[in-house]
Amino acid sequence: MSGPDQKPARALILGCAGSKLGEEERRFFRDANPLGFILFERNCQDPAQLRALVADLRAAIGREDAPVLIDQEGGRVCRLRPPYWRAAPSAARFGQLAERKPEAALEAAWLNARLLAGELRALGVTVDCVPVLDLPVAGADPVIGDRAFGGDAERTASLGRAVCEGLLAGGVLPVLKHIPGHGRAHADSHRALPVVETPAAELEATDFRPFRLLSEMPLAMTAHIVYTALDPQRPATLSKTVIEEAIRKRIGFDGALMTDDISMSALEGALADRARAALAAGCDAILHCNGRLEEMTALAGAVGPLPNAAHDRFSRAEALRGRAEQDADMAGLAARLAELLEAAP
Repeated sequence: MSGPDQKPARALILGCAGSKLGEEERRFFRDANPLGFILFERNCQDPAQLRALVADLRAAIGREDAPVLIDQEGGRVCRLRPPYWRAAPSAARFGQLAERKPEAALEAAWLNARLLAGELRALGVTVDCVPVLDLPVAGADPVIGDRAFGGDAERTASLGRAVCEGLLAGGVLPVLKHIPGHGRAHADSHRALPVVETPAAELEATDFRPFRLLSEMPLAMTAHIVYTALDPQRPATLSKTVIEEAIRKRIGFDGALMTDDISMSALEGALADRARAALAAGCDAILHCNGRLEEMTALAGAVGPLPNAAHDRFSRAEALRGRAEQDADMAGLAARLAELLEAAP
């Protein structure tokens, strides 16, 4: 995360405005020294441009190992799209296949993730914000929908594990989301604060279960949701009770915990106050996605260096990438994936 002669990285993961860095952005990133960066469709024109942008982002902070994240889930949430990049299937496609052919679905999920890893590594991207482990329920807001594998906890966990292992095999880190579960939300947290009134025992038996079964994974992203049975006042991202009691203890997750985008409308108050509250609640890093320089400047004034425990968690995550295989027959993997997906409804 930072070398012995470097100042500690700030507990921020930030976006940038466009397809190349402006000089003002470059100076800001140099001075702010964020932990890493996240890419969106606005940043991704073609492979050569994107490789150059990723290299420039890392050069701006002087750390070649700085994590660069992307939401390349497949289906409707893809930052990289044709014609330059493959149209990856949605999670729901693997869930549908699993209902008929469980073993084929696990192989297909692994293959797709391994292909994603190869595609991302070629660009310098080292973290993919998948798998989505949320369990959608009837009547929930469609913001999750086909981004999830389905409503069965065990099936979601097994497919989620296959995705994690496929990414890790290709040297890309997975991010479990949205912990402790977004599937019951009746609002889109990009626009409003969802409130879930499900009893704690039911949450533990259902929504928490996929996260518990994958609790040894290195990274996770919080949900901007109020769970009234856990903390009726604060959304999970800002709740010390939810993070300590539900995420760290009941679920048992001990990896690095980042917020969902701190600028989303589910959260109230100034961005600096939100960030301070999230860190005080137990989040390890603040994610800010829109690339607006004035907002990032405010956050840099409120967020300090990674605490030692958070630094250790991110360092453990980064160490996992060193165990990845170097080469793979990408064409062969793609052909096998296509063969398996032909069996999906």
